[in-house]
Amino acid sequence: MTSDIGDLELEQRAHAVAQALLARGQSIVTAESCTGGWVAKVLTDIPGSSAWFECGVVAYSYEAKEALLGVHPQTLERSGAVSQETAIEMVSGALARYGASVAVAVTGVAGPSGGTPDKPVGTVWIGWKRRGGYAHAQVFHFAGDREAVRRQTVAAALDGVSRILTS
Repeated sequence: MTSDIGDLELEQRAHAVAQALLARGQSIVTAESCTGGWVAKVLTDIPGSSAWFECGVVAYSYEAKEALLGVHPQTLERSGAVSQETAIEMVSGALARYGASVAVAVTGVAGPSGGTPDKPVGTVWIGWKRRGGYAHAQVFHFAGDREAVRRQTVAAALDGVSRILTS
């Protein structure tokens, strides 16, 4: 995925998600850390999104991830916020708590600081889950500055939602 994703490209991806949700009579919840609500923003920029957008949770701190999404403190201590385990618990918690049909969760290191040798800047875990299904998460290693990493994260999150809705 290239780092030069523009607003129009994000809008097109959001519209694809909206159409798939509407066609299936389903709704979505987002659980976001490194994107700060950007996935929810591009989805709710679409007029009429209240028909299929349930809510968005922005949880940066460990405490917020625990309180708002049900992430276990042991998971955060053992694996850290930027991990497969945390992404899965975020997406599962969002779906369980907020009543939508599908959920997406993002957690990562957008930069410019905060990276480590194990989790350099640009490392992002995205999780997806359908109601009644299994959560899965994928790691991405995006290039570019903070804005570029976040744009690529939003695009990948939306692409994943489209895939699970049409599979």
